[in-house]
Parts: sequence; C-alpha cells; structure tokens
Amino acid sequence: MSIATESDTTAGPTAFRVAAGAVAVTTVSVLPVFLTGALSVQLTSELGFDPSGLGLVVALYFGVSAFFSLPVGMIVERTGSRVTSRIAVVGAAVLMAALAVGARSFTSLVVLLLCGAWCNVMGQLSSNLTLARTVPDHRLGLSFGVKQAAIPTATLLAGAAVPGIALTIGWRWAYVIGAVLALCAWSLTPRANTEPPPSKPVKGQRATAALGVIGAASGLAAGTATALGIFLVASAVDRGVDPGLAGLVLTMGSVVGLSMRMLHGWLADRREEARRNENGRREGQHIAFVSGSLALGAAGFGLLAVPGAPALIIGTILAFGLGWAWPGLLQFAVVRLNPSAPAAATSIVQVGVYAGGFAGPIVFGTLAAHASFPTAWTVSAVVMLVSAALMLLGRRMLLAHAARTR
Repeated sequence: MSIATESDTTAGPTAFRVAAGAVAVTTVSVLPVFLTGALSVQLTSELGFDPSGLGLVVALYFGVSAFFSLPVGMIVERTGSRVTSRIAVVGAAVLMAALAVGARSFTSLVVLLLCGAWCNVMGQLSSNLTLARTVPDHRLGLSFGVKQAAIPTATLLAGAAVPGIALTIGWRWAYVIGAVLALCAWSLTPRANTEPPPSKPVKGQRATAALGVIGAASGLAAGTATALGIFLVASAVDRGVDPGLAGLVLTMGSVVGLSMRMLHGWLADRREEARRNENGRREGQHIAFVSGSLALGAAGFGLLAVPGAPALIIGTILAFGLGWAWPGLLQFAVVRLNPSAPAAATSIVQVGVYAGGFAGPIVFGTLAAHASFPTAWTVSAVVMLVSAALMLLGRRMLLAHAARTR
C-alpha cells in the first residue's frame, strides 16, 4: 500500500521541494549543537571548560531530546508538519541568537542549549512525517537519505564556520549567521498539511522486540557518531593540527557523509523495487546494510586513534562515510514497517538515538580528558562493532516476526 497521498504524475517537483524543505528544516534544527562542537576550541578558551565539559553539554542536550522525543512525536502526528516545521526553525533561530548574546559562562551555555533541545526533535519528526505522507513509495528511500544528509550538512556548515567566521570575526557571529540561516529555512517549510488522519496500526504489525534491539544498536552507534562530529576538531588540534585545517577536515568528512547517506537511500529504493518484483523476498536487507556500514565505519574510528595525517584523513572518510551514513536508511525501514504513524514510530527509535547521543559524548569526553583521544577513538571503534552485531540480531528477530505474522 502506498504511503504517499499524491499521484506519480505530480510527484516530481513536489518530491523535490519536499526533500529540500526536509533538509533545510532538519539542518537548522540540529545546527546549534554541532556548531557548538565545531567551535569547541574557541568556547573552551573563553568560557573555561575542558573536553569532559563539552561532552557533558552535548550529552545533556541529547538526553533532553530523548525525554522530548515521544511527546513531541505525538504532537507532530496530531498537529501536522506545516505548523511544527515552522515552530522548529523559529525555535532554532531564537536559540542560536540567544547563544550569540547570552553564552557568557559554561553554565549559561548549558542552560541555553537545553532550553532549545526540543527544536531538534520537532524538526526531525516533522520532516519524517512530511516525507512519509507526501513522497511516492518508489522515491521514499532516497528522500530519507537526502533528509538525513542534513546532519552532515550541519557539521559541514559548522566546520566551515571555524576558519571562515570564528577565527576571523569571532565565534559569536557564527551563531548569529546560523540564526539567519534558520529563519531563511521558513520559506522551505511545508505549505499545507497534506497528510491524511493517521489510522490505527493493525495489531501485531509492529515488531516491537526487534525494533527494541535495533533501537539499542542505533543508540550505541549514535553515541560514537555524535562524538565524531563533536570531538573531531578538538582531537586533531590536540595532535598539533592547525584549528583552521582541523575544521576543513571536519568539512570534508561532512561532504562524504552526506553523499553516502543519499547513496544509501537510492540503493534502498532499488532494493525495494527488487523485493516487490520477487513478491516480498529479501526482507530485512535494509537492516543488513546498516550493519555492514557500521562494521566498516568502525575501521575508520580505529584509524582516528593512529597518529599521522593520512590516518586522520582516511579515518574521517570511513567514519563519516560509513559509520554515520545509516540513520536515513534506518528511519526508512521503520517508516515502511509503520506507515500509519510514521512520526510516532520514528520517535520511538529516536529515543535510542538520543540516548546514545546523551551517553556517547560523556563517555568519550571523559576518556579524552582522563586518558587520551586515541583511547577514546579505540573504544568508539569497539562500540560500533557491537552495534553492528546487535543490528544483525535485530534483523533476525525482524525476519522471525514477519514469518510468524504470515
């Protein structure tokens, strides 16, 4: 059954605009926290805190996001994506403007970020609802890949802000420009609520236990991936890399990451087409691809623990391109399982992702502060391998559930 509500004859330009809007809303919603990570060298110098403090800031941000995920998911499902997308981008703009003006101490930085954490949740889930209700089935995987490319796009903008803004006119202006970008995203928000009223899912349709395992795996992976976007610049500077060059390395990794997310989405659509042609065979292939991506990405995290510029560059490419390329594919798989309530369903998985974002930076920051950055990267590689294994276990449970349902 098709998730989309529009016909294929009008879906071309509509799908393009919907994807562009989802990318814009998601990017500006998550930009504040990744901009904070990219500006860590300047922030720690002026506000007086160490890597463990930075890890605490980001951890609390995603912890609050996990708390808001389920209730915000229900609000988005009931209110629609038009209003909630606009609330999210305005909230992100206000948050970044407040950071530019009011972040005068470590405490004020933490308070301001936590007060705006809900913007990220609402931006993510409203974009998921827009895509699920508007984009045709045969383009849904690519649309989620494009939408999730917004996360590395945010790190790309954050990385570029270091040499372009923070080292020239000051880090506060980076937040000001981010606020302006958030307001510009208003024009790309949905013009109307095209989604129909959600229907009640059929009993037994959701593979709750399997999704729980997959959610736990995504939490572990998200913890390591979040640390990548937050601590890469600080880690490179700790090795003696120039801050401007470190920001450019982060930018390069972001470009690789966003490209691979879109490729994952395009391949997912191809697999869905093949599955339809084979009358439902190849079930669970999306989760298998997520697991393989995580396993290969773990090698990239391991290389970040090795001294030298080549290891830093190759490790960044692998870690971003594979270790952080899976979220769109995973959300696509969840939406396919729960077409009647995509925002609510993905909010459940997002609890695991945000929980990982909460714990990951704390653990990584503590290891970096009390041991070393190489130790922290090595532990991250091991955690990502565990996540890959759990994804395979969740896939097996998912296939067993599908067999019982049939």
